[in-house]
Amino acid sequence: MKALRIHGNKDIRMEDLPEPIPGIGEVKLRITNTSICATDIEEWQYGPLWTQHGGPNPISGQEMPLILGHEISGHVESLGECAAGLSVGDRVVVNNVRTCGTCFWCMRGSQATCNSMCVAGLSADGGLAEYMTWPGNHLIKLPDNISDREAPLIEPATVAVHAVRRSGVKVGDNVAVIGCGTVGLLTVQAFRAAGARVIAVDVREDSIALAKSLGADDTINSADSRAMEQLLDLTDGIGADIAAETAGAEMTPQLAIDYTRKAGTTVLVGIYSATPVFNFNDIVGTEKTVIGSVAASTGDMEATVRLLTEGKISVKELISAVVPLDRVIEDGFERMIRPEKDVFRILISPNG
Repeated sequence: MKALRIHGNKDIRMEDLPEPIPGIGEVKLRITNTSICATDIEEWQYGPLWTQHGGPNPISGQEMPLILGHEISGHVESLGECAAGLSVGDRVVVNNVRTCGTCFWCMRGSQATCNSMCVAGLSADGGLAEYMTWPGNHLIKLPDNISDREAPLIEPATVAVHAVRRSGVKVGDNVAVIGCGTVGLLTVQAFRAAGARVIAVDVREDSIALAKSLGADDTINSADSRAMEQLLDLTDGIGADIAAETAGAEMTPQLAIDYTRKAGTTVLVGIYSATPVFNFNDIVGTEKTVIGSVAASTGDMEATVRLLTEGKISVKELISAVVPLDRVIEDGFERMIRPEKDVFRILISPNG
């Protein structure tokens, strides 16, 4: 089969590999679509950061070279021994996070911080291939109103839902979402679904307009010299109860902290390839809480599927292109590193 593997920094290769064979409890999937995430680009250009290296992952037993792709949908091709609850032909989304279930963190409900955490496409072979295998109990059947093309974006939507859960948001809270890329726009919708009033913040007018169309109550262009004044006007002079940083840029964590009111909460969701710098006195002197949020915990993806099914989160608007697998490098990865950044998610389909 054809598959895209990462071998190291700036080294991704389209290769011919044997089709995987499902083990005990596993399912073989025929991949329908896998979307390219900014994390995939960062691993390629700046990594390995999150890609398993220096030894095999304790759960998967794998390390680089690995098949990339962690936002994945597929159809069940075959079932391994003891795989239950699925049938050949079922449409599924891959719940890509596996944890040990027995460590200090897993036992306390913080599965995203499990030392053994295994993520498809980062610490086990992922979905930029024609086929993959994955445990059947980490596959979620798709309802009829979620298409194969929409399904891969359930994963970044789950990242957003996880961040909203971590934030402790209450109905009626004023929330600023800093960065209106894919995860940011999904975070806007997830906060709205939780009953918050959402202010979307970006420097790109097209992204700001899309945030408004997806439910943001108000918007701010952070490049405007009056941006802080606008935020205060929208929050009765107080600031945001919660500011969620989703851009992953060098200066946006400081912006999120600045936008957070005294004794409010800042949630850092972005993945940073550059080291952010900010003044810790802006946290200490105002008693702000800063929370990190990564990946997902048990139940987050199932909750996200429900939100999409109910129409409370929409992902269609974030699909910028569909590219065949044999053009994944030229029309996928290379397009996403262009300076103009004119895409949200590019879907890679083995069937074109």
